[in-house]
Amino acid sequence: MTGKLFQKPAELVLAVSKGRIFKQVLPLLESAGISILEDPEESRKLVLATSMESLKLLIIRPSDVPTFVEYGAADLGITGKDVLLEYDSDDYYELLDLGIAKCSLMVAGMPGTTISKNRLKIATKYSRVATDYFASLGIQAELIKLYGSMELAPSVGLADFIVDLVDTGDTLKANGLVPLNTICEISSRLIVNKATMKTKNSKVKNLIQMLRDAKLASDKYG
Repeated sequence: MTGKLFQKPAELVLAVSKGRIFKQVLPLLESAGISILEDPEESRKLVLATSMESLKLLIIRPSDVPTFVEYGAADLGITGKDVLLEYDSDDYYELLDLGIAKCSLMVAGMPGTTISKNRLKIATKYSRVATDYFASLGIQAELIKLYGSMELAPSVGLADFIVDLVDTGDTLKANGLVPLNTICEISSRLIVNKATMKTKNSKVKNLIQMLRDAKLASDKYG
């Protein structure tokens, strides 16, 4: 199922979210004894060979990782918990919290505003998570789907609040917003295709253990 890009059909294919997660997963892979065989900063390739002969990486959009894993185009994947919460399927196993690319999924708004029980307009790309969260508070929320410039929504009157990822909070502050409620803490997770877990069990378990040991070492020594 790995296609013509890969010479060995039995090898493992790991899909990794491009951007921040990819940059932070590289040291973890290195700690696990897995290095990339070409400079990812210089290469435009989306398929990268590694020093682990049986492992290749796919570098793709974060939101595509669970799709590639679910349909077997990748055996395993690394993406943020926010993506998994929003993805409408459980046809994969979530096996390991890698503890990287940490941030918070939060409700934010203008200073002095409070979340009331009135009907609210919420700007977010996390419509599934936001709907469930406000429903749990007994609040009816109208969701406005945005994929960027989220912080503008309250100041221009498009929405009462936003639901978005917050790291340092500097972007919120620069746009006149403040964090209000934390919905959940986010970090990167390792997922695996359910069929792969059966057909390549020993290879998958070996890779999981390597990453788990690398994470433990990182937690211990910083």
